[in-house]
Amino acid sequence: MAALKMMATPIKFGPVEIKNRFIVSPMVMNCCNEDGTATEKYIAYHEEKAKGGWGLIVTEDYAVDPSGRTYQYLPGLWADYQIASHKELTERVHAAGAKIYAQIFHGGRQTEEWIIGQQVWAPSAIPCPVKKALPHEMTTQEVEEMVEKFGDAALRAKKAGFDGVQIHGGHGYLVCEFASAYSNKRIDKYGGNLVNRMRFPVEIIQNIRKKCGEDFGIDYKISGEECAPGGTNIEDTKAMAIMLEEAGIHSLNVSVGVYETWYMQVPPSVMGHGWIADYAAEIKKVVEIPVTTVGRVNDPLVAEGIIRSGKADACYMGRASLADPHMPEKALNGRFEDIIQCMACLQGCTSKIDSGCHGPCTLNPRTVREDEVKITPAQVKKNIFVAGGGPSGAEAAIVLAKRGHKVTVFEKEDRLGGMYGTAAVPPWKGEISSFVVWQKTQLEKLGVEVRYQTELTKAIVEEEKPDTVVVATGSHPFVPPFPGKDQEFVVSAVDLLRGKIQADGNIAVIGGGLVGGETANFLATHGNQVTIIEMLAQIVGEEPDNMKRFLLQSFEDHHVDIHAGTAVQTINEDRTITVKAGEEEKVLGPFDKIVTAVGMRANLELKGTLEDSVKEVVYVGDALKPGNALNAIEEGYMAALDI
Repeated sequence: MAALKMMATPIKFGPVEIKNRFIVSPMVMNCCNEDGTATEKYIAYHEEKAKGGWGLIVTEDYAVDPSGRTYQYLPGLWADYQIASHKELTERVHAAGAKIYAQIFHGGRQTEEWIIGQQVWAPSAIPCPVKKALPHEMTTQEVEEMVEKFGDAALRAKKAGFDGVQIHGGHGYLVCEFASAYSNKRIDKYGGNLVNRMRFPVEIIQNIRKKCGEDFGIDYKISGEECAPGGTNIEDTKAMAIMLEEAGIHSLNVSVGVYETWYMQVPPSVMGHGWIADYAAEIKKVVEIPVTTVGRVNDPLVAEGIIRSGKADACYMGRASLADPHMPEKALNGRFEDIIQCMACLQGCTSKIDSGCHGPCTLNPRTVREDEVKITPAQVKKNIFVAGGGPSGAEAAIVLAKRGHKVTVFEKEDRLGGMYGTAAVPPWKGEISSFVVWQKTQLEKLGVEVRYQTELTKAIVEEEKPDTVVVATGSHPFVPPFPGKDQEFVVSAVDLLRGKIQADGNIAVIGGGLVGGETANFLATHGNQVTIIEMLAQIVGEEPDNMKRFLLQSFEDHHVDIHAGTAVQTINEDRTITVKAGEEEKVLGPFDKIVTAVGMRANLELKGTLEDSVKEVVYVGDALKPGNALNAIEEGYMAALDI
């Protein structure tokens, strides 16, 4: 497509020619065995992206030594026994048309002793401010031995069929720790001035080149700025880039941050698209090798703009590949409307990883389940009614239609999306709408009938006699029975966000969970004075940390008055609220409006009413149990596979 002439153009990283400029970022998915070998799940996950048209896939964090692992289930290339399983990975990725690099790394001080079974290693005995463990300061001999381990791991990568390696020299891991005066306080040949601090990465590059030859690609990931006290800035990184190019790397990927600034490495929806591209642009001024960017590039047209502007030569699009592993194929064929666009919600890809699970995607239930979840034609084609056009119901309808069933969706509102559509209203959440539009588009393309402003009833079921009914009626706001809740100045957050009412002036929001917090932010950023009253000890507890920091900062910037650990007793006629915090009772207000956002309850109107009128009734999403979008979409998808 002409609009993507740069993204469609091949590019060479030294000896490696890549068919287009769509690159998958390394992302931890917790899919390998504990001994570092590849599983079928791990292989199928990458193979799906190759089938989807990505030019280059850079795999996650291959540890060069067991002491370098930062998660239990990372891949490894520290021993020869690991080669065979990863060779199957590269063969299947190559057969599907993509090139593949192994990112090789050592976690340094940014890991934990319970993971590696020993004291963490670092250039200096200074703990990571996040992980806290006191490191073993590597001896000069140990540093030299680690150089060899990087080279040996790269050689194993070559034997396993990888087209190249990416040395992870950013994000505060071991190579980055040596290069930065922030973490390297040594006084031997690997510390002190920049030349000495860069000796470790330079020797790694030279060692890889010696062992792997000239026909093997070497990429390097670097933090353009560490954004930490005393850390490297862009001018330091320019000097480093010059040295790395002279040492023999073929390409350079520019990211930012260390663990202390983790939100920069995995930016939430608050942060702008392609926000790291300016750092890459600065590096491009001083080197001749290809320079790539990363960070909230979730749209191929945004990537095209970055490349055309000269800021980077290609774009890494990691989480975009989770939401839609077939993005390149769709984009290059002009099917932009079929792309599932990452919205940086962080509910699956990071929140689940940090709890030791695989890294699912809220919008794509097949992600990291490619080996087990497939849409296959139904053996018996059915006439199926879906009650509710929210994310769960619409997802179920899409999968059911793809399997060959005749599907009709009943939606009582005049649009799809349900509560999820409402969630797009607060600041930074607008990209939620793109998924609702995607679902609507797919339903139209699949020929699914959607009856808007029509609520499915038992009478309709008895008259039209479907084979199956999927109940996806969602949830509704719940307000506890405290006195005064029915007064005219007390309104629901849902009605407010849907534009049914307006609230101006001094506003109280009862409930500081996800809905209450986002509603309060919406009101505060629209010029209102806002007070949050939350019974629990903390607010927005279910918000992913990388997003929460921005929400709390917004509350501070807009002088939101927060009362956590505070229970509402009564809403009084004079528009005040009597509350109790511990043993203390006090009165807040008066307020112009009081907004309730305490919780949700399942819509149960159809619960148990259809079973005698239809052969099969399936409940999904909030109609089953109120939860988040990740659960709702997955339930709709999986239920549709079982019908």
